[in-house]
Amino acid sequence: MWRKIHSNRDPRDTLYSEIRKEFGAYFQIAGHAGLNLFKSYPKFFYGCMIALMAVSLVLSFTVFRHPEKVAAVPKQDVNPVADGFSQIIKATGNIRETLHLKQLVDSLSAKQQLTAADSLRLDSALDQLSKIHQTLK
Repeated sequence: MWRKIHSNRDPRDTLYSEIRKEFGAYFQIAGHAGLNLFKSYPKFFYGCMIALMAVSLVLSFTVFRHPEKVAAVPKQDVNPVADGFSQIIKATGNIRETLHLKQLVDSLSAKQQLTAADSLRLDSALDQLSKIHQTLK
């Protein structure tokens, strides 16, 4: 199996502390140079900051604006009374048609011998019954 590797490092040493030990002097020099630059030209940097904020404001309301696409929903007149009556009339028509087709199928199935015309009428009646059944689902 693998041997355990024992590390004798100090638990207080982190990546940040090691980088600071190695390059800390360079970061201090850069920090002091930047601070001296900001102290030398404060109005210039303040003006740059204001200009960048203004550009950001203009761009956020013009170029980067993504209006939400609103799906156009067609207006439907809601009339529950008329809709209810139309559904009742449609259901009544379906029931009448079903009863008529049932009577036709019963009369054709009672025959001993079916002709070609009887077979076609029976087939079309069964198709119409299946279509009515599909509309009810």
